[in-house]
Amino acid sequence: MATLHTKVCAFAQSPILAFVLLVTAATLIGPADARAQSDDAVGVRAQGMAGAFTAVADDASATWWNPAGLGAWNSSGSAGGTYINVIIDLQNLREPSTERASNGNPVPAWRVGTGGISVGSPALGFSYYRLRISEIQPISSIAGPAGVRQDQGIAEVYLRSLVLHQFGATVGQSLGEHLVVGATLKLVHGGLGAGTRSASGVSLDQASDLESHGETHAGVDVGAMAVAGELRAGLTIRNLTEPEFGSGQDAVVLKRHARGGLAWLSGAHGTFGTVTVSADADLTTQATALGDERRAAAGMEASTRDRRFTARGGVGASTVGSRRTSFSAGLSAGIRRGTYVDVAATGGADTARRGWGLALRVTF
Repeated sequence: MATLHTKVCAFAQSPILAFVLLVTAATLIGPADARAQSDDAVGVRAQGMAGAFTAVADDASATWWNPAGLGAWNSSGSAGGTYINVIIDLQNLREPSTERASNGNPVPAWRVGTGGISVGSPALGFSYYRLRISEIQPISSIAGPAGVRQDQGIAEVYLRSLVLHQFGATVGQSLGEHLVVGATLKLVHGGLGAGTRSASGVSLDQASDLESHGETHAGVDVGAMAVAGELRAGLTIRNLTEPEFGSGQDAVVLKRHARGGLAWLSGAHGTFGTVTVSADADLTTQATALGDERRAAAGMEASTRDRRFTARGGVGASTVGSRRTSFSAGLSAGIRRGTYVDVAATGGADTARRGWGLALRVTF
């Protein structure tokens, strides 16, 4: 009878089978009702590639995007031979650009502001991320004369603001030559404020000013990455423990969210250094303040041979609900050896993704 060790080794030596099983499991975890959540709002490089980053994740932002990306440094060298990578970033996304329609009534709106610092090395990383998610949900007044149901416009709005502070420790481990798994163990402190206000003069700033009540929960994200030459396949499942903040109808549950990706990372070609082409797709549906979404994205980045400059771009859209498309672009510039400034911007018809990002990235 084969020993357990023998079976594990045989499994690890079959990366395609292992990855298929992980993806299958991810698609069976049930629909995600992750209201107020925006998992792809973190990471300036990722934003510049429209979020097609699950199978790329080769720097300290892997602590958020795919914990297995840290372990993949050892097998692919895609982090440029570095041993320590530090990223400090800020981002802001919102929809729409104003909280009011042309008739003066409030419209559904949200704003996501993120910031954080992450430190990564092969197989180990630490991170802190802060997210503030503010929402406006108009409440229609339908009480007419003598009980007749009539739309008389917007009488009140529902405001909600969630501030998350996430502290994480990430580990990655190679299983054989081609498969890497990883996990981020995290403590998430969340402050949730909610309430109704008169529609007159309401704004997302008022949502951000709501009094909040804080609580702390433990959580875990897991990831896997299969590496075969210049090809990669990645999978991330976030919020396995589904932490809940608040209670009753105001509660926000960070539901499980699965995302898969494929990437091709080339070697140097002519005047170019590395070239990366990638695609991502959500495997579960997220419920946001603006409706359900299930994202798909494609991106590309190319660096000069000396890695001093890197340009990237991407396109993304939701495959459910309104099929609005967003376009992203980004640039990294080396200001000294091992130190880079990253910028990104997103626009297009998908106004929920309009925003900007700025990061300082240090490698050594």
